[in-house]
Amino acid sequence: MTNHALNQLSATRVASIKQPGRYADGGGLFLVVDKTRRSWIFRYTWRGSRTDLGLGSARDVSLGGAREKAAHFRALVAAGKNPKTARDREAEGRMTFGEFADAYVETMSTGWKNSKHIAQWKMTLTQYAKHLRPLYLDEIDTDDVLAVLKPKWATVPETADRLRGRIENVLDAARAKRLRSGENPARWRGHLDQLLPRRRHAGRGHHAALPFGEIGSFIKDLRERKAVAARALEFLILTASRTTEVLEADWKEIDWKRGLWIVPAVRMKAGREHRVPLSPPALALLMALPAASRKGRIFKRGDEDLPLTNMAMPMLLRRMGIEDTVHGFRSTFRDWAAEGSCPPAWCNWGLRWSP
Repeated sequence: MTNHALNQLSATRVASIKQPGRYADGGGLFLVVDKTRRSWIFRYTWRGSRTDLGLGSARDVSLGGAREKAAHFRALVAAGKNPKTARDREAEGRMTFGEFADAYVETMSTGWKNSKHIAQWKMTLTQYAKHLRPLYLDEIDTDDVLAVLKPKWATVPETADRLRGRIENVLDAARAKRLRSGENPARWRGHLDQLLPRRRHAGRGHHAALPFGEIGSFIKDLRERKAVAARALEFLILTASRTTEVLEADWKEIDWKRGLWIVPAVRMKAGREHRVPLSPPALALLMALPAASRKGRIFKRGDEDLPLTNMAMPMLLRRMGIEDTVHGFRSTFRDWAAEGSCPPAWCNWGLRWSP
């Protein structure tokens, strides 16, 4: 593709050109003038061959419109896609799942709560649904959806169910735009519920949990918040601990030499002393807290030795637009441990995980 600077032509110049020839605007966009017509072309190189792609008559397509089309095709080339193939497919009314899913998220995100929710959708539809992305929308069937869901259905059911729902939404939207027809292969009731085991819910002990694949971006967002509740929540996540254990945590329980947090039996649900290995991020979090406050409770309200309220962390999640529960992060940890083939007995001890 040409390396000429962009936007070399002007609308006035385009209108005044009469002499036949090829006039470069830059970035592969040319105005072609001959005796009978004036038209736009986009020139690019694909697999060693130079190709000219028509963008329409200059009478119907303005300079600005031609530049938009050229920019779109340049992006396709940069992404390793042939603009001619993409244009032909669009003319046929066919799109791949990946192309449509990306467009769907971009359209729907204007009505979603925050950037975190948008990032979750993008991650699951890009990483977890990567098997579907190159497939045409009208070719996706139940076997394709099952190939994506089955590897995660038994080990990380919360994540798998969210993924299924998002695939269902995308395919429903594709049907509404007449890009596919027939039943939705990702539908649960009366379809996948006959092919996949029903997720087991733990009754009153079940808590909405963030998929572990999204924990990294969540922690990044959390660290931008300066509130004590944010530090307490991050410590809870890094140690896979319960809310009460973190809110009552005392500096004297930290064994700096061995990198342990030793929770006395009196504060444990099981009535036994609990030793939690502190990962480097957990230790760094504690070290970053003001040295003058290293007496009494670790996470306290103001200058008084009073613990944060039980609602401090849930309210923080609510302000962040996160629907998952604080206790659900223990489920997130267990999903992560299961995905990594962690021995079940170890998962109860808050292993060194570093989201």
